[in-house]
Amino acid sequence: MRIPEQGIAGEQVLAEMQAMRVEDADWKSGHTWSLVYHASDEHSDFLKEAYTALFSENGLNPIAFPSLRRFEAEVVRMTASMLNGDASVVGTMTSGGTESLLMAVKTYRDWGRATKSIERPNMVLPRTAHAAFAKAAHYFDVEPVWVEVGDDLRADVRAMADAMTSDTVLLVGSAPNYPHGMIDPIEDLGKVALDASVGLHVDGCLGGFLLPWVERLGYPIPPFDFRVPGVTSMSADVHKYGFAAKGASTVLYRTAELRRHQFHITTGWPGGIYASPSMAGTRPGGAIAAAWAALRVMGEDGYLAIAEEIMLAARRLIDGVASIDGVRVLGNPTVSVFAFESDSEDVDIFAVADALEARGWHMDRQIMPSSLHVMVTSPSHAQVVVEFLADLEAAVEQVRGNPAASQQGQAAMYGMMTTLPDTGMIDEVVLQLIDGLYTT
Repeated sequence: MRIPEQGIAGEQVLAEMQAMRVEDADWKSGHTWSLVYHASDEHSDFLKEAYTALFSENGLNPIAFPSLRRFEAEVVRMTASMLNGDASVVGTMTSGGTESLLMAVKTYRDWGRATKSIERPNMVLPRTAHAAFAKAAHYFDVEPVWVEVGDDLRADVRAMADAMTSDTVLLVGSAPNYPHGMIDPIEDLGKVALDASVGLHVDGCLGGFLLPWVERLGYPIPPFDFRVPGVTSMSADVHKYGFAAKGASTVLYRTAELRRHQFHITTGWPGGIYASPSMAGTRPGGAIAAAWAALRVMGEDGYLAIAEEIMLAARRLIDGVASIDGVRVLGNPTVSVFAFESDSEDVDIFAVADALEARGWHMDRQIMPSSLHVMVTSPSHAQVVVEFLADLEAAVEQVRGNPAASQQGQAAMYGMMTTLPDTGMIDEVVLQLIDGLYTT
């Protein structure tokens, strides 16, 4: 594969792009339960216009583009207000939830060094905390101390407190966690963090732009945001339930003094002063502008309306899955995210996933325990609840007592991975898979 010697007509290139998308996940029909957050076609068209208005501008230098500086500052301020932060709460935008979590871990590492002289910091987090924390630990040399969750699939506060050491700089809670849709006991974690004088980061990347509206609709949501004493930082993705263009997230801190530890400054470089608020150097202006535009055009009334549609669809799905013989919902999910497993020895849940995909559904698979993951990410999902539940019931019956189904497709790979004796072998399998994916 080489750059063509002669440029190809734009119309032909665009046609080739469309042809290559034929096997992509079909999210427009509502048959994809993750990855894409879609408010409406009209909203997407608006986002494209807002994005392209600053398509070429670069957030690397906010002095050169004061409009981007203002957009970012106002996105942070609106997000902080939504999450009940006072005027002292500050933050930055990032490219997504992973970068927001990376920045939080880096911040607490440097805070621990500066304020407590901790050279080998650790962070204590529940097993269900997002995998991006493991990436951050690897990148920034912070030891992750993983603690198993309780029977309710929420963070075990006592176990986390017991796991802390004098080198702990950070506790982590999720609102909600990605695997099961459970909100960790943030109030109790806040008390532990306050007593130990360490940070508490609430990962609201998934739910940060949904929980506030769900709470206002009257659903029972436990305190999870800056109202909780002890919460020192939060993350919330605007490109998820904020319905902005990818990639746009926020990371917020209770004080500007804490945020200073996120920034990187290089002086004495022949190229001039280099100051960077987050991981990226070049920051696409379109994503920042479209995030600001999304918050402005949606408004509280828009978010409340979409939250209501999403929650009604999610409750119908959760109740429907729970009624199907052969599967059960994990825990007691609070919002629009849940997982379900097999509750029958003759039903292989990964074979069920393969059967669903054969019927046109894109399914995410999980381990520990083996389960399938569902997120209602669009009001359009309300239109496919009945269809999905019927297909799920049919898929369960198709694989029930059929051992051959477990030896085919992705079921065979996932089944093999759950039986490997150590994570090193699983890592090698995944590395080989990624090697294969990124070839032409």
